[in-house]
Amino acid sequence: MTTTNAKPTASKQAGESLLQVTDLTKHFPIRRGLLQRQIGAVQAVDGLTFDVARGETLSLVGESGCGKTTTGRMLTRLLEPTAGTILLEGEDITHWSAGKMRPLRRDVQMIFQDPYGSLNPRHTVGTIVGAPYHLQGIKTEHGVKREVQDLLELVGLNPEHYNRYPHEFSGGQRQRIGIARSLALKPKLIIADEPVSALDVSIQAQVINLLEDLQDELGLTYVVIAHDLSVVRHMSDRVAVMYLGNLVEIADRDELYTRPMHPYTTALLSAVPIPDTQRRTKRERIRLQGDVPSPVNPPPACRFHTRCWKAQEVCRTVKPPLYELAPHHLVACHFPENVDARTAAQAGAPLGDVVPDDAPTGDATGPAVAPDRDTAHGDTGSRD
Repeated sequence: MTTTNAKPTASKQAGESLLQVTDLTKHFPIRRGLLQRQIGAVQAVDGLTFDVARGETLSLVGESGCGKTTTGRMLTRLLEPTAGTILLEGEDITHWSAGKMRPLRRDVQMIFQDPYGSLNPRHTVGTIVGAPYHLQGIKTEHGVKREVQDLLELVGLNPEHYNRYPHEFSGGQRQRIGIARSLALKPKLIIADEPVSALDVSIQAQVINLLEDLQDELGLTYVVIAHDLSVVRHMSDRVAVMYLGNLVEIADRDELYTRPMHPYTTALLSAVPIPDTQRRTKRERIRLQGDVPSPVNPPPACRFHTRCWKAQEVCRTVKPPLYELAPHHLVACHFPENVDARTAAQAGAPLGDVVPDDAPTGDATGPAVAPDRDTAHGDTGSRD
């Protein structure tokens, strides 16, 4: 994918937090029988804690089924959280009713993954983009039609497209329509769920650059859900890595890509395609063994220990908290990579030790395992 140079990153941890999430949890009950008794639960998201500064772009990455989209839908209150708190500008909105949430929809909007499925094929573009004004009862100085045409022009569409239907547009143009709809009420926070994954590579760069230009112009805050790590690196200020409903690492973009500390993050980054053939042949590729465990019955303690080449007994008995092993770099791992033992001990890691990368170790579900490492030859990385 061809894009402009990645924007400079600066940690905004110390800035004003627009969104604060604490121990956010979502379990989907499994029911059976005539009386629909609950016999279990899908632990889609389990105890996420993070915050997003005003004007920042935070990206959530991870394998398919790790809970990224569920998290995004809880942040927009399209799903009711099982536990935890969501604070927007200091206001607890975790369990607000639909009626109470209606005025808040002006501040929190969502860009959906499928640019066609999220648009009503029976409505014109003018009706789709203008719907938020009517639903919120907002009066505009020059009328809704004029506002909608200005929004279409803002996202790079012709104002004359006002009376056209979604099927008359390309995939990239449909996504721009979705972006225009999300901008109608001038939101403070936008949750972008795979905003470019359904688009052609030639169109992806245009949409990404459009989102960045709009952020600079309107002061928007983004939470981006993505699996393409090249896209994430281009548009993020910070990156949060999820695995099986848990947050395993969160750091500034450049820090995470140059010095990943969680073994899972290291494996993900080793799968990113590199166009330079010389660099690609020199790079070490880490292939994780086994499949992702079921969220219905996740492994105890550290959920990654069944696939980790550094797993020890403590990994299946003690759940690692998020340790700050570098400024604004939090890692949930007993044996982090790219960090010395003294730093780990000072951060409060219980063992204060780092196991060599290739040391065979005990696994909770079987005999000792070692990482399967080789050189990368065109692997596409994690998928969602």
